Amino acid sequence: MRRIIAITVAALFLAAGASPSFAAACRDAKGKFIKCPPAASAPAKPTKCKDTKGKFAKCGAPGAKPI
Repeated sequence: MRRIIAITVAALFLAAGASPSFAAACRDAKGKFIKCPPAASAPAKPTKCKDTKGKFAKCGAPGAKPI
């Protein structure tokens, strides 16, 4: 029983410690709330190309077409 209570208390402390970091990102230097910046989008995936035989090739190679 004590172990369950200890785990629950530890989880609550971790959850409480994580929340201020999200709120701090949406405040300016004076501590006033501002509009949060948009989340960074995922980097663009590189285009893969295949040659005329169907094997992967560099996209700059002659005859290579993007898939």
